[in-house]
Amino acid sequence: MSGYDGGGASRTSKVLKGWWPRWMSAGSDIDLNYDTLRNRAADLARNTALGAAAITASSRGVIGTGLKLYPRPNHKALGLTAEEGRDWSRRVMTEFELWSETCDFARRNNFYEMQHIAYESYLTDGDCFVLFRREPPTSRNPYTLRLQLLEGNRVSTPYREMTSGIEGRAANGNRIINGIEVDEDGRWTALYVSNRVPNDVVDRGRLTEWARVEAFGSSGYPNVLQISHDIRAGQYRGVPYLASVIETLKQMSRYTTAELSSAIVKSFFSLFFTQPESNFGVDETLGEDGTSGASGKSDLDISEYKLGTGTLTALPRGVDVKTVDSGQSQSTFGEFMRELETAIGAALGLPREVLLGSFNASYSASRAALLQANDEYKRRRSWFIRDMMRPVYEAFLTEAVWSGRIEAAGYFDDALRRRAWSECDWHGPALGILDPIKEVKASEMRVALGLSTRQKESAELTGTDYELNREQLLYEGELQA
Repeated sequence: MSGYDGGGASRTSKVLKGWWPRWMSAGSDIDLNYDTLRNRAADLARNTALGAAAITASSRGVIGTGLKLYPRPNHKALGLTAEEGRDWSRRVMTEFELWSETCDFARRNNFYEMQHIAYESYLTDGDCFVLFRREPPTSRNPYTLRLQLLEGNRVSTPYREMTSGIEGRAANGNRIINGIEVDEDGRWTALYVSNRVPNDVVDRGRLTEWARVEAFGSSGYPNVLQISHDIRAGQYRGVPYLASVIETLKQMSRYTTAELSSAIVKSFFSLFFTQPESNFGVDETLGEDGTSGASGKSDLDISEYKLGTGTLTALPRGVDVKTVDSGQSQSTFGEFMRELETAIGAALGLPREVLLGSFNASYSASRAALLQANDEYKRRRSWFIRDMMRPVYEAFLTEAVWSGRIEAAGYFDDALRRRAWSECDWHGPALGILDPIKEVKASEMRVALGLSTRQKESAELTGTDYELNREQLLYEGELQA
């Protein structure tokens, strides 16, 4: 034997010899199972407490009320002073806020609400799509750029193009995989968007039709964004957030339902009248009409036999009362569920305390749980920023400069200068504060040692803008003077 022959690759081990899993391509493992994974994950996210908690916890920690834009142009590369760079950033922030209020193509949500929808759709379905649309400027919005959100089930392979399984063939010869058209080199070229969810039960009378949308325009800018995080090379559709714990969550849901039903049954207090073998039944003994017994001469009244505090009641001779045995306890239910919740949290990158929103341990343990969760939030926030926030900001800024509402010298002349102008930060919700005094002191020390900035600490600690805070404090100081 050599290498793993005697271990994980053994063909003779009694433990392993019947275990032959197959690790295949991303298309076989992910794209082929995309519909099943999406439907099951969506059901768990909507109809199980722990599945809903996982989606809510991630959305609350990553997006919160919406990621806030902080333009940060590279003023040194652009030949600007630091003050000129800050003035330019404030103008862009004002313009962006104006656009964000009415940027929804459906005219329902602002940009911050759309972030929440897009992120939760990405978690639940595995991916979400954002189309760049154009409309004439209005008195409320001087920009033409609009955003249209599409759930993953709106992107699929057209029936007429279907060849086998999840694949189809476009008119130009390209492959279509789950609605994504790729060329012979595997590069994304277009996607197919249906006018309704295929096989949807609503609006059945309308024929399902697909529109082909080019992935990129002639300028190289994207026409559509896919909010997704690839976990394997060669995959074209995303993997739902709950994919790795689908089976466990479903079994937990069944177990919880069974235990709840059992608890409800055990909460009922039932009495049974028993008696030795006799020619008379209980009704005959107590009296069918409550006035006469087997002999027809009993004065016992069945209505007298009731449950009550400190009640003593005589029963007819030979009659006994038995109760339902409720001795079976559910003492192991809570402990078993806690272990499963911990395992599911570990698989999702969330400590159990954060997943359930329950902090009963010490400050140090609770703080460690929050910091661990925050690492996961930062990681997913960076993906979301790269997939959606930055491309949207660049599309907005391009129109703002082109229309003359924002001045940016050399923006269209050189890619490096365009990159320097479009540099920005996006700040999310503040990390939960367990002990305000300790948190503020730590923030003060980071700034004093040059490990952070007041702007960053303001955004991460309280979700506010440092410069606006200073301006407000100066104003309030003048009022007190």
